[in-house]
Amino acid sequence: MKVRVKWIEGDQFLGVAASGHAVVMEASASESSIGPSPLEMLLLGMGACASSDVVSILQKMRQNVDDVTVEMEAERADSIPRIFIKIHAVFTVIGKGVSLAKAEEAVKLSGNKYCSASRMLEKSANITFETIVVEAN
Repeated sequence: MKVRVKWIEGDQFLGVAASGHAVVMEASASESSIGPSPLEMLLLGMGACASSDVVSILQKMRQNVDDVTVEMEAERADSIPRIFIKIHAVFTVIGKGVSLAKAEEAVKLSGNKYCSASRMLEKSANITFETIVVEAN
């Protein structure tokens, strides 16, 4: 896997993946930023990695899933390096007749086995997961 990151100006950087996809990041991201911070990207990457696992696992379990979202909150160390020390991920699965037990199992399998990003981040952070199932209309 290869990527390239180029300084644009100020705190702005352009990241380009080998696939050709690009993203603008800002080192000190705020509401006026034009892109997420590198650490926000790291957290977003974990969320996408885990969510793709959860969707795939639930589909293999023959669950009728319409939507999966994950909201994540991370706590960073007070001193440099300000690594993630706690991450809490809340998965919401929406579908018809989706089993809470199966959704929880899918989240657990992702976090403990399949999601490479989660497995890397667990080396420095205590990662916890929560699962909510909502019946689709």
